[in-house]
Amino acid sequence: MDAKIEILRHTLATLAYRASKVLRDAPPEFAQFQASPSTRTPEGILAHMGDLFDWAVSLVHGRHEWKDSEPLPWHHEVKRFFAAVSRLDAYLASGAPLGCTPEKLFQGPVADALTHTGQLAMLRRMAGAPVPAENYFKADIGFD
Repeated sequence: MDAKIEILRHTLATLAYRASKVLRDAPPEFAQFQASPSTRTPEGILAHMGDLFDWAVSLVHGRHEWKDSEPLPWHHEVKRFFAAVSRLDAYLASGAPLGCTPEKLFQGPVADALTHTGQLAMLRRMAGAPVPAENYFKADIGFD
């Protein structure tokens, strides 16, 4: 497998690991938490993250299809996000040709989702439900 694809897949696995930690055990009211009237709710951020990976899947197929989704209930958005990340990883693992470069995938949807994962972690702390600390260097991260 191409080294660029390998590092992109590891980045996706790292994102999935970190996002799962931020999303796991979030209190029910967290989905609608708003730091200020002009900020997205966690549910809205997560819907955007799902949109990012739906877009990424379209990009690897050589299409540029963006859709702004209305947020679904929290648990549906969690499932949607991880399903889209898994679809992208499966495509990358398949060895099929990419409709864009790995660098463009990283700098667009993947980097944006990493930023939003950090935002969700910060919002959890602000909402009084901080994410437990962890040394991510020691984490066993990868797709099965």
